[in-house]
Amino acid sequence: MTGTATPRSEGAIADFGIDTTAQSTREAVRDYAARLRGGDLGSLPAVLGLAALVVVFWVLSDGFLTLDNTANLLAQGAGKMIIAMGLVFVLLLGEIDLSAGTASGVCAAVMAMHYVRSGNLLGGMGNTVFYVFVGGLLIAALLAVLMRIWAGSVLALVAVGIALSGAAPNPWLEMLLAVCVGAAIGVITGFLVSKIGMPSFVVTLALFITWQGVILQFIGDGGVFGIGTQPVLFAVANGNMSVAGSWVLCGVAVGGYALVVLGEHLSRLNRGLVTAPTPIVVAKIIAVAVVAVPATYALNLNRSSNDFVVIQGVPYVVPIVLVLLVAGTYALNRTRYGRHIYAVGGNAEAARRAGINVSRIRASVFVVASSTAALGAIVYSSKVGSVDPQAGGLNTLLFAVGAAVIGGTSLFGGRGKVFHAVVGGLVLAVVENGLGLLKQPAAVVNIITGLVLLLAATVDALSRRRAAVSR
Repeated sequence: MTGTATPRSEGAIADFGIDTTAQSTREAVRDYAARLRGGDLGSLPAVLGLAALVVVFWVLSDGFLTLDNTANLLAQGAGKMIIAMGLVFVLLLGEIDLSAGTASGVCAAVMAMHYVRSGNLLGGMGNTVFYVFVGGLLIAALLAVLMRIWAGSVLALVAVGIALSGAAPNPWLEMLLAVCVGAAIGVITGFLVSKIGMPSFVVTLALFITWQGVILQFIGDGGVFGIGTQPVLFAVANGNMSVAGSWVLCGVAVGGYALVVLGEHLSRLNRGLVTAPTPIVVAKIIAVAVVAVPATYALNLNRSSNDFVVIQGVPYVVPIVLVLLVAGTYALNRTRYGRHIYAVGGNAEAARRAGINVSRIRASVFVVASSTAALGAIVYSSKVGSVDPQAGGLNTLLFAVGAAVIGGTSLFGGRGKVFHAVVGGLVLAVVENGLGLLKQPAAVVNIITGLVLLLAATVDALSRRRAAVSR
């Protein structure tokens, strides 16, 4: 810069003028419309589709928007939604994890076995299977060290410790064991994809079949592990917060969102950086409050049909999903790790030349996906109160991938958010629940769900083509 000294903001404007151009509300709206025309649709199609589906099922079924069904809908879709949140990390790299569903089933089987066998995994698995299981965990820990994925190594070793200790059954210990086993599975998957160089489709397809066999080995053909008698495990998907706790959650969610959004907005204004107009920022906060406050009020009403039983409060799955949403969004948007994921997903070669360890990033997303899948397994196992040989199988994976894609995450990599998995998961949950209330057969449910996923993939492909043309 030349001439006399200027204030910091003026210097920033001079050097980065395009990043500091102020926008009026009208200009911001016009800019958003231009991005939509250019193919940057984000989660808008899914949000509009969700609204349309809610209206359709509301009209067709008297029981759809009842309090009991709404709470049940949230619990029904939470397991697959959580798995989808982890898969977003994999999809951002343009990869796929077809084994996430059955991997979650393995985690659920180990968790349930630890409970029903009173912590004696050796007795539950048998000598040979148990030592192969422990050996696999140790190998995963070693591979994680080689790839410098320290969290994966620690979690795998924790699983070894729990397995060898024979600790008495404890719901929190069993849930930790499930997550640790999921992390170990993700390490193995990530190593095969990133270090061996095998296509993720081939690796995860093979592991999909492998983990199905492992589940069957653990549980037995026709067997089942019941966890419905364990109060904490059962309450994960079936319990509700207190009325006071529900309002506290509402206040924390709305207030926290307002503090983060306004804080960032004011910070960017003070630095002279580009930011959305203040009315739009305030409108977003109001929109969140308009959704959260009435929903909390409604869920705090007694929704029991039995005069002698009171069922009220926000289901526990809601704060679980919210915590994962905040954590995943923060990791992708606010950390160097998240920026590296988007960079590798956008252009792996450019990322490598910029000094990013592409191999490590590629391996780590599978650890995130499998660990999150274990959390999904805890939720869906809690919902049904048991774990059987079909855990994580059937349509679990397809619905999880579908949720991420329907919500707006691109199958081509480089574009997506954890929030997309939540929106897409709600869409699939509404379809499944609504068609169930209309007493439609499984064939119709599968056909409709498949068509919704096909439509989402088509929108993704067309929007990318339009974005390429507009450039």
